[in-house]
Amino acid sequence: MRFFLNRKVWTAALIAVVAVGISAVAFVIGRTRNRVQIEFDIHINKEAIYLSMYAEPPQFAIWLENPANGAVKQVFVTYRAGRGDWEGKADVPVAIPRWSTVFKDREEETGDGVSGATPKEDYFRVRVEVPPGSEWTGWIEMNLAGDYSDFYPQFNPVTFQEDEFSCGQPALLYRTEIKAEKGNRYAPERIFMSLLENRENRLLPLDSTITTAQHVFDSINIQVISPKPVLIDLNTIDKQEVLKKE
Repeated sequence: MRFFLNRKVWTAALIAVVAVGISAVAFVIGRTRNRVQIEFDIHINKEAIYLSMYAEPPQFAIWLENPANGAVKQVFVTYRAGRGDWEGKADVPVAIPRWSTVFKDREEETGDGVSGATPKEDYFRVRVEVPPGSEWTGWIEMNLAGDYSDFYPQFNPVTFQEDEFSCGQPALLYRTEIKAEKGNRYAPERIFMSLLENRENRLLPLDSTITTAQHVFDSINIQVISPKPVLIDLNTIDKQEVLKKE
């Protein structure tokens, strides 16, 4: 009799565990239904980095802009730019000037700035959730410090000017139009040199003065995906933890 009672108890417990598991799976799947994320996947060319004077990873920023109303959504910015940590310099807007111009004094307004440690590996990936079907302009701006060339030397013997902030070649700006429908893929175009002159951001077409800088990012792929099913969605946590500088 005791054997049969124990078996009934274990069977009931097993059924309860299975039911809880099924409910949890259904809950997780249901929570990701009808949601989309834009994923940015970047491959960084380490050989190009090693050829620069400082051999440090590039500084870059990723953000989205609503073409209908101009609203912006910050996706990612590397540590130095995002936290203003430039080793003794309070601010270096010439590094990624377009991002500096767009997000100047707007951190409280956007409320979604995300800064993280500068990637040291070849691959970098970041995702941001957006409303399904929404349309965006995707922007990526990148600068590699100490990436000097004949056109952008450390010291210009003609003008007798030194590259004060060691930016080397100007920041490059990439852009693509995105529609947030699952399965869509995009490869942004490298379209502008981004410079800061007289405290104003100037966007100039790429020309032959840009050499090694155009090879810092080997490839950039953007795709619209469904969020991965997870039991605890960290996106629902209001407090954002900023990654510490590595």
